[in-house]
Amino acid sequence: MKIEILGLPLDLGADHRGVDMGPAAIRIAGLKQDLLKLEFDVLDRGDLPVDIPEILSIENPKLKYLPEIRKANVELADAVQDTLNRGVFPLVLGGDHAIAIGTMSGTAAYFKQKKQKCGLIWVDAHGDMNTEKSTPSGNIHGMPFAVLLGEGAPELTRIGGDFTKIEPENAVLVGVRDIDESEREHIKRSGITVFTMSEIDRRGIHDVMIEAIDRATNGTAGFHVSFDIDALDPVSAPGVGTPVEGGLTMREAHVIMEAVARSKHMVSLEMVEVNPILDIKNQTANIASQLILSALGKRILG
Repeated sequence: MKIEILGLPLDLGADHRGVDMGPAAIRIAGLKQDLLKLEFDVLDRGDLPVDIPEILSIENPKLKYLPEIRKANVELADAVQDTLNRGVFPLVLGGDHAIAIGTMSGTAAYFKQKKQKCGLIWVDAHGDMNTEKSTPSGNIHGMPFAVLLGEGAPELTRIGGDFTKIEPENAVLVGVRDIDESEREHIKRSGITVFTMSEIDRRGIHDVMIEAIDRATNGTAGFHVSFDIDALDPVSAPGVGTPVEGGLTMREAHVIMEAVARSKHMVSLEMVEVNPILDIKNQTANIASQLILSALGKRILG
């Protein structure tokens, strides 16, 4: 399989600086070299350009840096769709989780032109289901899941084309444990499948992933995986801007990615929210790299 690595060092969607260095940190962890060892054909296309907040101003406090985030995601969506059009697997490195708007929009646009649908498995400590009407912060990295379901600012929902990028019955949220009061009802009404950490504790991650993959592949051509590294417990992954205790263990995270690999239905992948400024000796970036390898088929015994 041919893989193209593409970075989007966006940190305009969050409050904490530093997540723009996430793509570089994951690369430094040896991602490309390890993919080559697995005998993939790998091309690293580098990073798309993104403005930094120090030279920008906020026009709308409910949608901070909207024009710049839109521009970056339009370019990412185009790049992802182009990669898929060439029969190559897109591996996107963030950056904050607002980049999922571009990655998933590009993937969805590719399948729409083939008259097919794409599923979504979203691994995250947070719901990311706010809109400008509900957001307590105005940070767009708390909105991408809602955008992909067709809700929120049209400047974002129309990226990749004016259509809903993901149907609720094919969208799955795994590992959530911190939801804003304002988005709680929105998530309940959305129709997506949600597996909280409490449910993972009760059922086990293996059974949860069987159902998650079943939902994401029902009537679709495959699914995109959007993995926010803050889904892990901060004891394992301290380098994140919005840590929440009680998250996935390292083994649970690898089980998720190993299940994805076994399914052979993943069509694109992104890893987001690695913040080297808050990390310890690149620990979180190393974990992110290893999880990517698991999703692409790395096994303990080969």
